[in-house]
Amino acid sequence: MREDRDAAAAVEHALRRDGVAIADHCNILRAERRGTDKILRIECNGAQSEISADEIIVAAGRAPAVEELGLEAAGVEYDRQTGIHVDDYLRTSNPRIYAAGDCASALKFTHLSDAHARIVLRNALFRGRRRVSALTIPWCTYTDPEIAHVGLSEEEARRRGIAITTFTQPMAEVDRAILDGQTGGFVKIHVRAGTDQIAGATIVAAHAGEMLSELTLAMTAGVGLGKLGEVIHPYPTQAEAIRKIANQYARTRLTPFAAKLFKRWFAWTR
Repeated sequence: MREDRDAAAAVEHALRRDGVAIADHCNILRAERRGTDKILRIECNGAQSEISADEIIVAAGRAPAVEELGLEAAGVEYDRQTGIHVDDYLRTSNPRIYAAGDCASALKFTHLSDAHARIVLRNALFRGRRRVSALTIPWCTYTDPEIAHVGLSEEEARRRGIAITTFTQPMAEVDRAILDGQTGGFVKIHVRAGTDQIAGATIVAAHAGEMLSELTLAMTAGVGLGKLGEVIHPYPTQAEAIRKIANQYARTRLTPFAAKLFKRWFAWTR
């Protein structure tokens, strides 16, 4: 649900293409065994049906296991839903105790837990002032194709009232993706309106998680989309899609007024 809607639709299309049957907006009425089969009875749009399966997997989610740590005795506030309460420096309600990782974060990623650990080390041992809110956090959903995302989505930018301009490059127009037969995806980059500052990006591609790091680095270092257009990408690679988007941005700078000036300049210099 947190993914870009176009990205989710692309992965759904790939799953259906691979023969996966998807039943959404359904209620599970009951589960039972019949011999060696496992049966699910479901209701979709008022119609009931049964699904027979070898195995049934339930995505139950995760809850932080913090109740038996004696946190009350240490004066550390927590709750079962969100885990240990921390501030932007990962400090708990007891200022001498810090918490990091899944037990103290709404986003539960291994790479984010590693980043948390680095913040705790700096803030607790060296009196640092590193903030979690300053982190640029990417994530990847390992479907086929993968979905990788960093920064703002179109929906989140709209919700925050942040004006953005979006550039999209279909993987079907990237030579390496064509050669690999992996054309079902796209690169979508959002920049703050009127600038080349990257506000967020979503990639749907076979190696989206690998491709995303270039954009995460650019956002962390404050490198704009215009500068990325100067980066030479080896050919053919799927990451060339990023260069193509940078070229799209460069073309937007050629306004009618600028084109008129260039025309006069070339006429005068010839």
